[in-house]
Amino acid sequence: MKYSKLLTFAVIGFLAAVITFFIYRQKIDFLDAVDLKLKDARFKLRKNVQPDSRVVIVAIDSKSINELGRWPWKRSVIAELINGLKWYGVKVAALDIVFSEPSDTGEDIILSKAISRNGSIILGYFFRDEEEAVNQAGFSQVESSKVKLIKIAEGVASVPVAQRPFIETNIPVIGRGALDFGFFNTDPDPDGPVRRSNLLMLYNGDIYPSLALKALRHYTGSEIILEIESFGVSSLRVGEMSIPSDEGGRLTVNYYGRGGTITTLSAVDVIKKRLKKEELKDKIVFAGATEIGIYDMRATPVGSVFPGVEIHATVASNALQDRFILRDGRIIAVEILCMILLPIALTLVLSLARTSFLGMIAFIFAAGSYAVLNYSLFNVYSIDMSLLYPLSSTAIAFVSSEAYRNLVIERKNRYLKKAFSSYVSPDLVAEIMKNPDRLALGGEKKEITILFSDIRGFTSISEKLAPDMLVLLLNEYLGPMTKVVLKNNGTLDKYIGDAIMAIYNAPLDVADHPEKACRTALEMMEELKAVDERFKAKGMPSIDIGIGINTGHAVVGNMGADMRFDYTAIGDTVNLASRLEGQNKYYGTHIILSEFTAERVKGKFLVREIDLLRVVGKEKPVAVFELMTDQNAVLAEKFSAVLSSYRAGNFQNALDVFSKLAEEYNDPASKIYAERCREYLQSPPPPEWDGVYISRKK
Repeated sequence: MKYSKLLTFAVIGFLAAVITFFIYRQKIDFLDAVDLKLKDARFKLRKNVQPDSRVVIVAIDSKSINELGRWPWKRSVIAELINGLKWYGVKVAALDIVFSEPSDTGEDIILSKAISRNGSIILGYFFRDEEEAVNQAGFSQVESSKVKLIKIAEGVASVPVAQRPFIETNIPVIGRGALDFGFFNTDPDPDGPVRRSNLLMLYNGDIYPSLALKALRHYTGSEIILEIESFGVSSLRVGEMSIPSDEGGRLTVNYYGRGGTITTLSAVDVIKKRLKKEELKDKIVFAGATEIGIYDMRATPVGSVFPGVEIHATVASNALQDRFILRDGRIIAVEILCMILLPIALTLVLSLARTSFLGMIAFIFAAGSYAVLNYSLFNVYSIDMSLLYPLSSTAIAFVSSEAYRNLVIERKNRYLKKAFSSYVSPDLVAEIMKNPDRLALGGEKKEITILFSDIRGFTSISEKLAPDMLVLLLNEYLGPMTKVVLKNNGTLDKYIGDAIMAIYNAPLDVADHPEKACRTALEMMEELKAVDERFKAKGMPSIDIGIGINTGHAVVGNMGADMRFDYTAIGDTVNLASRLEGQNKYYGTHIILSEFTAERVKGKFLVREIDLLRVVGKEKPVAVFELMTDQNAVLAEKFSAVLSSYRAGNFQNALDVFSKLAEEYNDPASKIYAERCREYLQSPPPPEWDGVYISRKK
């Protein structure tokens, strides 16, 4: 695989990460809402988690309504509930109820006395956006509940804590006996669900704690300690208990399950003392309505109908168990890192994938792995990481990579497959598709074997045939010969009229390329017999061919221009193969090999050296060999023996043997050597003669 391809895909992955990070930083409401919905799904996938047993809800539920009458109850009934909580030994009781309007004076006094006698009641109140006349006496009671231990960094001008312009408090007669006060506002996210609970609220320049925070303060006996930096809330503690709120004093609620997961008891059972004392003793109780008709219900990630009182109880349980959803700077850094590394890693894998199907599998695996990791971190450690943005960067990287693959690589592959399917074997086409970059415009120097074949006397044949018959002859001949080339992993370089040029070991490596070329030549001669039989049956002339084969280094590659190029080979190796093919006419042979090919195939094929010659255009002599069938083994052995005698200058002895071989085996090469011997006997060569024959033919 070319490094350029890896780099291209890596760049695609990096750009996908950059685009996603830019969108991530823009805080687009719609995308953030989608991310939150994906996060919500984790709660539904997760099994119910066991809440803290010290937190209990006393519910004004349908059972209580059925027995005690419709809501709102008389305040004397509420007083009975408070007395019941005292009798059961509840340590702290927080009421998710506000008594903002006077009732019957006697009823109000009964409730006030019950609250005072209990001594552990935290009354609820809430802040309003709508204008409301402030009950100053009631507000003076609430004002004492504000956070007192606040450390504000130098230069802080404002605090990004939620604030409301109006407040609705309990009437003074009821509020005067309360242990403390806490607001119970629950603000949903823009898309509806309550995911975060306001622990702090800003009003008239002071910061007030929530009902849950006040319940924790009195249950632990520790003060609320708040630290504020320029960006907002930096630390919120209840004694040694640290609560990881965001800069606005909000806590992401770690819900335990659907409504009712926290231990919930009916108010009527408390009033009528139907419970065992240990069910409430030393507990922290949140009392509020769960009856749907009263409609203190909220949409949450775990369900569309969730009791508001259970949200406060869940916050308290989270704090007591130290089971918070974690999302700090370190987690955000890991989230961004995943957003960057996932697409880059995926695109590197995609660069190795051969098909879009494999790419799809890689994408599904990458996305699925991150989704599983994200859920596992949430399920085991309550770590809150984005699902949407890392998955989006991965999806963008996948789509972009596949677009590049189909628009550039696959288009190129289809072109190459179409271009090469007629010239190389299907196996080689498949290999080319794996590494198409090797076929870019340009070349490389490598060792190859070149085969040239040509029809003997084609010019005279073509003069005797009509054009249509000539085309038929070429098609009938070239088709079978091309199949032989492709069968032996050769590359059909070109047709030059009736000639065939084939390359072995390019464009892809063929380990035994000299042998493949030789086997091609022998099979071509066998195929020629069948072709000739068909020609005779059609009344077409018989044909004969010559083949030249050479092995050596040449420059191979796509030669031409960007608009049009051909895969071919150039260099002396190619030229010599062409010259050798032409020498068959002189020696009366069919297949001639250069010494470079012959050395590689000796012992695997029968070859005999037939001459040492200088071909046209070459100064250095080259030994040339004839590739023969095994039936000619005796002739080859005798010819090699007498050739040594010839080169030693024993021309008379050589003449006798060559003449005998020419007559006995009808061997054209022996006949040629007999004629040379006669010439040298009449006109001996110079003393420095090296046995080289200088060819005057191409």
